[in-house]
Amino acid sequence: MRTQISPRTFGCTIIGGGIHGTHLVQRLLDETPIDRSDVCIIDPHERLLASFRARATTCGMNSLRSTFVHHIGIEPFGLESFAKANGREDELVPTVNYPARPSLDLFLDHSDYVIERNDLESLHYQAAVEEIHERPETQGLRLETTAGPVETDSCVIAIGHGGRYRCPDWATNVDGIDHVWNGFTPDPDADRTIVVGGGITAAQLACHLSETQQVVLLSRHPLRWEVSEAAPPWINWSYVQDELHVHPPGSRDRFEGIREARNTATVPPYFYAEFEKREADGTLTLTQEAVESATARDGRIQLSLDCGLQLIGDQVVLATGFESVFDHPFVERVADTLDLERGYRGMPVLDDGTLAWQTDTDRSVPLYVTGALALGTVGPYASNIPGAWRAGDRISAAIRRRHRSTSDETSKEGRRSEVAH
Repeated sequence: MRTQISPRTFGCTIIGGGIHGTHLVQRLLDETPIDRSDVCIIDPHERLLASFRARATTCGMNSLRSTFVHHIGIEPFGLESFAKANGREDELVPTVNYPARPSLDLFLDHSDYVIERNDLESLHYQAAVEEIHERPETQGLRLETTAGPVETDSCVIAIGHGGRYRCPDWATNVDGIDHVWNGFTPDPDADRTIVVGGGITAAQLACHLSETQQVVLLSRHPLRWEVSEAAPPWINWSYVQDELHVHPPGSRDRFEGIREARNTATVPPYFYAEFEKREADGTLTLTQEAVESATARDGRIQLSLDCGLQLIGDQVVLATGFESVFDHPFVERVADTLDLERGYRGMPVLDDGTLAWQTDTDRSVPLYVTGALALGTVGPYASNIPGAWRAGDRISAAIRRRHRSTSDETSKEGRRSEVAH
């Protein structure tokens, strides 16, 4: 017989303790009537931002692509003030024709400062959410987690890409081929590594590994150089409304508009000088070809290219991106259970003003999304730090209105009860 566990109850629950979830919880505490004891972040890792920290370290990130005004805090110039107060202004990296960017160390130290100052770890409920259901007798949702049930008046899904990465068919089940996001650790005895990919992660990893060994950066197309993930105007909500919201939510037009706007698989120009230096030193080689097959042989990996040549390395690391979160198994379960509406390629159909996920039956469900799931409403920066701020603007305002509406209704019920007696 299974023991029944009384659920923990909150006013708002955030699923995901990454950059989006950590930023949003501060917005809720600062901008809504919700008390600290009435909000939580559910995340399976031991600490907030754990996944981001691990990815940044693994790929050898030295500085962020986002500017210094985009961080996990809620004051735009908070990171800059933190750098000045600690004598670390030299870690605000100058960028040609673009605002300065923080070093990774500065960004993480400021994040730790924000988390500790606001005691955000005390709001962290270490668990994974498996299912979400509507509460049967009252408004709100019931979350089934690995640590027991949680009931909440409203919920925000902030799961990023959900830990699913792209792996080309030729790399499947070949020993010695790892994806950079699948627990990859550099082999200290490797003399030659092949990095497969054409974006910023591949570039960072290739430069990092070439400090101690020879590296081949293998891309199917020539490297494309772009400063940011999309044109800067896409950070502004008015621009998103004018360019994106003119199309129906969840539509193919929105999806294609975002795809064209995103600078996918691009490398920032500040890597150019480093590439030239590494190429001149003979530690880094750039190769533009597609792979036909891979074979593990005598402890090494041989890649057969479509041009007829072969590349041989001690290890092969894939930096080939993530699978779409739209068809993540958890997302599909939630959408099916709650009858949530989905559009082109499974894109969630959201209310553009609140980021609430709409239902097929026109009933209201207090479920909101941020991050990659909000791509169709927030635009090409949705999964990045600027997207966390824009989503936070809308979600915090929606939950504030919802909380006030619920409080007003409770007050009316109380007055009716007093009159009746």
